[in-house]
Amino acid sequence: MTEQEIIERIKNILVEEFEVDEDIIKAESNLYEELELDSLDSVDLVVALENEFQFKVDRTKDEEKLRQMRTLKDVTGFIQSKM
Repeated sequence: MTEQEIIERIKNILVEEFEVDEDIIKAESNLYEELELDSLDSVDLVVALENEFQFKVDRTKDEEKLRQMRTLKDVTGFIQSKM
C-alpha cells in the first residue's frame, strides 16, 4: 500500500467519522488545531484506524507514538510502522 493510499483512507475516516471538511485536510494539517479533534476523538480515531487497516495497537508499546501524533503525516507514518 502506498503512502498516498494510506492518506486517502485516513481522509475518508476523518470525513465520515468526524465530519471534517475534506477540503481542509492536508498532510501537514494539525489534528487538534486545524481539524478540531479533541482527546476523545483521538481515541475514536485510533479505533477507526485499527478497523480500517486491520492492525491492533499495543497501548504499552505504542502509547508514546500515539501521543506524538499531531498531523496527518504523523498518522500516516504510524500506520506505515504498523504494516
